[in-house]
Amino acid sequence: MNLNPVLDKELAFYLLEKGFVTLVTSENGKSYYTWTSGIKSPIYCDNRKTLSHPKTRSHIKKLFKKMVTDLFPEVEVIAGVATAGVPHGAILADFMDLPFVYVRDKAKAHGLENLIEGTLEKGQKIVVIEDLLSTGGSSLKAVDALRAAGGNVLGLGAIFTYAFQKADDAFEKANCPYFTLSDYPTLLGVAVEKGFVQPNQEQILLNWYKKPEEWAGLN
Repeated sequence: MNLNPVLDKELAFYLLEKGFVTLVTSENGKSYYTWTSGIKSPIYCDNRKTLSHPKTRSHIKKLFKKMVTDLFPEVEVIAGVATAGVPHGAILADFMDLPFVYVRDKAKAHGLENLIEGTLEKGQKIVVIEDLLSTGGSSLKAVDALRAAGGNVLGLGAIFTYAFQKADDAFEKANCPYFTLSDYPTLLGVAVEKGFVQPNQEQILLNWYKKPEEWAGLN
């Protein structure tokens, strides 16, 4: 269930202005980015870079706090998803004066072999923080791990989403409400409005968004 009431245009502008998000407007597939799934994508989103920009980092922190407070006021723990969701989750937990844990992509092969790092008590109410959503698979894997450990996951928040229907369906099936601070359609609108993308190039980016799976194996 997507809980997004408002998507932030200011954040979308920051992502574009600072080069945290790059858009390829050529129809030449060779210049596109390739995902693990094989899909060729005209967008690359690197939210890790926002950590090096205090103004953007602070903006994200404040947006996350407002959304979490409004949507999940009973939250007791913030959890980050490794790796890129960990720093933003820790920053938010500190800002809200809440405990923090994080979920590894897989359990350690040595020591205590932890999958979840930090102290989590059974029944504690958790909001999970992620940096980016595509299909939602890795994020929901972290949600499953927290639930298996006895945590009560209230929902998940992410900085950015490609806004694919597949992600909506996955979160609905997992009974995990989620929100994001910005998304692909919002960012594309800002890109055209602010001149990062020309109006005649917008359709190329919209075509990909409508059917990204058809761009797999593009030459």
